[in-house]
Amino acid sequence: VSPPQIWQTAILVLFFSSSDHVILINENRTWEEALYYCRHNHHDLVTITNMDEQIWVQEKTKNASSPFVWTGLRYTCTLGFWFWVSDEVVHYKNWASPGQVNECDMSGAMETGGEHKWFKKHDEEKFNFFCSK
Repeated sequence: VSPPQIWQTAILVLFFSSSDHVILINENRTWEEALYYCRHNHHDLVTITNMDEQIWVQEKTKNASSPFVWTGLRYTCTLGFWFWVSDEVVHYKNWASPGQVNECDMSGAMETGGEHKWFKKHDEEKFNFFCSK
């Protein structure tokens, strides 16, 4: 087996194994309702830490019935920064407009069409969401 084939195999294994860890919930809920649903029925709201995870999650948005899907990205007003509910540091970013004003009661949602960019949305809006298993 040549090195390129080994890499292709490794990427496919990673792709299919990570696919088992993310599930689209095709119900519209507020961010907090989505968080509690995921923590009660699966593991947590999804965390996206790199381009591979981004591509996999955005591929699954094709089955969403809302214009956005909630992720586990949350803004803390008190401390003034974005964080993943899984405690991962936000290194990888895919914001539509990074210069948008950060406000209290905002969470991160991915658009289900277009370029699948992240948008800052008010927590009370209702969208489909991704849980990690």
